Amino acid sequence: MMQEALIQPLYFGPIDLFVPLAKSTSLRFEINDNYQKQSYRTRQYIYGANGKLLLNIPIKHRGDGKHQLLKDVKIENDFKWQILHWKSLESAYRTSPYFEFFEDDFHPIYHQKFEYLIDFTQAAWNVLLESLGLELPIEHTSTFQEDYAESKDVKDFRYLAKAKRKPSQELDSYVQVFESKKGYLNNLSILDLLFNEGTNALTYLEKH
Repeated sequence: MMQEALIQPLYFGPIDLFVPLAKSTSLRFEINDNYQKQSYRTRQYIYGANGKLLLNIPIKHRGDGKHQLLKDVKIENDFKWQILHWKSLESAYRTSPYFEFFEDDFHPIYHQKFEYLIDFTQAAWNVLLESLGLELPIEHTSTFQEDYAESKDVKDFRYLAKAKRKPSQELDSYVQVFESKKGYLNNLSILDLLFNEGTNALTYLEKH
């Protein structure tokens, strides 16, 4: 069985990321690399009434143009992004089979202010893993290490943070709320799977 999974702390993340995580025993968030744009660290794609919908967390950029470590990235809370994202999730999944089942668990993280991106991500993942039924303790990296190829105890999945990539594997379809109108959308946010499949989501991940 796979041991520790090294991942970027994502805004929930796409479904294909969670296939290997379902076979892992623990998680390690990479927080000591440079923050990069165009990644799932601050974005997720859900299935809205008009099709694929991007939800993006605004962050504060350094004024000097220098890189900042992921652990130091602050959220730009002058934008009411949490309210907007929660309303988007409600609109997209209110009629899904399991949104109401998980609603009270996810509601608080969208109505509590977080200064740092990693703090929001940690809170979000705590709720997500419990909802999926995945008992995976989360630790953080202490330093940045480029190559984990020689480690037998750690599997490196940091590359899955890239938003502009193809799914890492073929994923089976499942029933989506707006599928009859807009067609099936593959490898959306893990929330799409959770709200549509509920307690069957973990079984879906494990069978892949």
